[in-house]
Amino acid sequence: MNMTEHLTELRNRIIWTAVIFIAFFIIGFVFVKDIYSFFVKDLEFSLHVISPGEIIWIYFTMASVVAIIGTIPFFCLQAWLFVRPGLTPKERKVSLSYIPATFLLFIGGMAFGYYVFVDLILPFLLSLNDGMFNQIFTVDKYFRFLLRITLPFAILFEIPIITMFLTSLGILTPSFMRKTRKYAYLILVIIGTMISPPDFVLQIVVAVPLILLYEISIFLSSFTYRRKQKKHEDFMNNNE
Repeated sequence: MNMTEHLTELRNRIIWTAVIFIAFFIIGFVFVKDIYSFFVKDLEFSLHVISPGEIIWIYFTMASVVAIIGTIPFFCLQAWLFVRPGLTPKERKVSLSYIPATFLLFIGGMAFGYYVFVDLILPFLLSLNDGMFNQIFTVDKYFRFLLRITLPFAILFEIPIITMFLTSLGILTPSFMRKTRKYAYLILVIIGTMISPPDFVLQIVVAVPLILLYEISIFLSSFTYRRKQKKHEDFMNNNE
């Protein structure tokens, strides 16, 4: 393909992704009440709205989250189809397996963040009240706080896949990840501190899974790097 044909194909991929996003957005918008009921069914307090804008905000927020989650595998598939002509048959097979892994890790990150929020962070914050204040929780503030916790986890859980991808491109190496391990730990601890309350135990609970993810990423990077090196050696031996 020439440059114009590449741009045309890219445009078509983006358009199809946008169509799928809109479709999932509509589905989410239709089922907002069911989704909302799922998230508030176990709350020990009621949520309130203090302005009409909060009602439409919750509709658009819930629908957007559904659209993002539903569009991720399709977006990854469209990206794979766009780069597929430049890949070998083996590379196509390996890279295609990244798509379900990306989706599952994103869902896993959101689920973990939701568990941390509901079972650890929220009870801790409520315990600080100890009868001092009258608690009034608004829909806007509650769900903004919830998304502030869950979305970073969903993104950070993609680290292993991103690591494998960058290693396969030759941008990242396992030795570099090992050398920068202490700096990565510091960054992950800072992130854990930012998305968790000022309680040492909770910050450890949040930071430890992120550090484990980094160690898993090093292992996967090493695995990908060894396969890449072996492929290069086989290629060189066959051309001697």
